[in-house]
Amino acid sequence: MRIQPTNLTPRQTALAAVALLGYIATIPAANWLVAHVGAVGVGFGYVAPAGVYMVGLTLVLRDAVQQLLGRRTALLAVALGVAVSYLLADPALALASVVGFAVSELADTYAYSRLRDRGLIGAVLGGNAVGLVLDSVLFLGIAFHSEQYLAGQILAKAYMSLAAVAVIAAYRYPARSAAA
Repeated sequence: MRIQPTNLTPRQTALAAVALLGYIATIPAANWLVAHVGAVGVGFGYVAPAGVYMVGLTLVLRDAVQQLLGRRTALLAVALGVAVSYLLADPALALASVVGFAVSELADTYAYSRLRDRGLIGAVLGGNAVGLVLDSVLFLGIAFHSEQYLAGQILAKAYMSLAAVAVIAAYRYPARSAAA
């Protein structure tokens, strides 16, 4: 069932607001972490720039914005995210951030839209898979002229996508009590 933005319950309205504000907040947070923290371990011996988890969360939050508020609002949020990224990023990271963000979010939006009628979880995973690879390749290539962190970037963003799917599944399919 598709949710229409004009028919949101108070709970869905609150969730949409949190998703939209969270989406916008993760963008400067990711850029700040890259500029001020450096590389972090992401597991299995891989490292990635510290903003990687925020970028992974950004992909998931954009999906939530699109699910709750529609594709047009999601695209407006992407445009706002691009502007915020450009204005707040360290100048050395601004171009990499803007290009990676814009291309990956638009590709994620497209893939999510194409897959949504087949199921929410598949749409989230499919869209995020496209977005996280594109963002990783473009950002690392432009910002660092290297793919040194590529495996770590993809791994950490995949963690965020899988965590989101777990939350979606728990929200949509709550455990039934033994008495039921």
